[in-house]
Amino acid sequence: MVRTLEQSTMRKVYLRLLPFAVLSYVLAYIDRINVSFAGLTMGGDLKMSAGTFGFAVGMFYWGYFIFEVPSNVVLEKSAPECGSPGS
Repeated sequence: MVRTLEQSTMRKVYLRLLPFAVLSYVLAYIDRINVSFAGLTMGGDLKMSAGTFGFAVGMFYWGYFIFEVPSNVVLEKSAPECGSPGS
């Protein structure tokens, strides 16, 4: 069986990216479960309704989504030359 360059490249991409994508999906799922468990007790402690808690969690995720890339760009440009994990 002869593989073309495209097939072998895509196989390498799949073998490198899919495990990371699956792990990321599992960790995101666990994170959402933990937020729901926290909502069970925190809602009563903070006198929040389920709708208010859902809105607060949604705003947290939107804020994280919006500011994640710009913060990483700033970190990349302002990281110290020694002592940072990437150097």
